[in-house]
Amino acid sequence: MAAVRWQFWLGFSFFISVIVGAIAGAVSLYYVAMDANEVPLKRLVVQGELHYLDRTEVRQALAGEPLGSFFSADVDVIRQRLEAHPWIAQASVRKEWPDILRVFVVEQQPLGHWNEQQRPNALVTRDGTVFEVDKTEIDVLLPKLFGPEHAVKETVEQYQQVHELLELNGHTVVALTLTERFAVDVELMSGIKLHIGREGLLERVQRFIDLFPTIIRHQTQPIDYVDLRYDTGVAVAWKQS
Repeated sequence: MAAVRWQFWLGFSFFISVIVGAIAGAVSLYYVAMDANEVPLKRLVVQGELHYLDRTEVRQALAGEPLGSFFSADVDVIRQRLEAHPWIAQASVRKEWPDILRVFVVEQQPLGHWNEQQRPNALVTRDGTVFEVDKTEIDVLLPKLFGPEHAVKETVEQYQQVHELLELNGHTVVALTLTERFAVDVELMSGIKLHIGREGLLERVQRFIDLFPTIIRHQTQPIDYVDLRYDTGVAVAWKQS
């Protein structure tokens, strides 16, 4: 009987030691995995077509706080840190064993300047997203869009409609204003201003396009503006010499 008890307690002790060892090993492994010094992320690979940003700026966006180890680094948190940069519209992040953090960045695509007089650093995208950056990075001519802050998307939509029709006929829009009453005024690269109004936007623009050759033939002074806010015809104002 004593031998049986001795064998039982020996086996039980061995079992307990195995369990304790397994727990201790798991805890030790956890702390090793969470320790950035033990399994560090050593390489940051930046991908994406970058025009306004360079890869150094992307790396700097992550330099403020430690990334953690391969196991502890939270890719969602890292993505949010990247997307906090005004030039980054979207980012995706993934880890690759053993030490690589790979990020893919999509830049903001500016359509034009937004309310430049009140917000000198603001740009707007095609989907109506307004963001503020250092505009020294801009190396292309962008139109100036002015409108109520509560009607950004409406201003962008009006610009896109007018711009497409005018560009097809050799005119370039450099500025568009949407008033509080949602009336549209446009300035062309030629210096001509178009008062279009609230209704029949494309029909009125098409009327200007159709009548423009006739207006040019009768031009005696540079054109100041063309008022299209009529059911038929237009009114032309000439610049004073």
